[in-house]
Amino acid sequence: MSDDSAIRATTALILEIFRANGALLAAGDRLVGEIGLTSARWQVLGAATLAAEPPTVARIAREMGQTRQGVQRTVNDLLRLGLVELAENPHHRRARLVTLTEAGRSAFAAASARQAPWAAAIGRGLDPGTLDTARTLLRTLGDRATNASRMPETEET
Repeated sequence: MSDDSAIRATTALILEIFRANGALLAAGDRLVGEIGLTSARWQVLGAATLAAEPPTVARIAREMGQTRQGVQRTVNDLLRLGLVELAENPHHRRARLVTLTEAGRSAFAAASARQAPWAAAIGRGLDPGTLDTARTLLRTLGDRATNASRMPETEET
């Protein structure tokens, strides 16, 4: 594939990812809106639930590919709603740990119960191997985008 072809194909894929991301976030908001969540709140609850140990805001942000400030705003919303608490961190005085309250665990469980049939409907008829390949490609693109600032500049020809 020529460089121009690769650039066009990569750009088209990135634009499609942006479109799909918007559609998925809007669908997620509709899916969990009745239980007082948004896609952003659901993501943060999920990151805290699925972490091996209670995470900091910065760790959630890194794992989600978001800014720390954006995740902090969402955590502040979740605190106001009583869905998370901030616990002392024995490794760092200022970076507190995000933990779910009982209400937060209930909200995440309710969101997960809605998500399973939704994901089944979206994935119906799609080959699991193809989905795994797509996930791997998206991970690679995300990693490369993260590391792009460390890549040497190319010379214009």
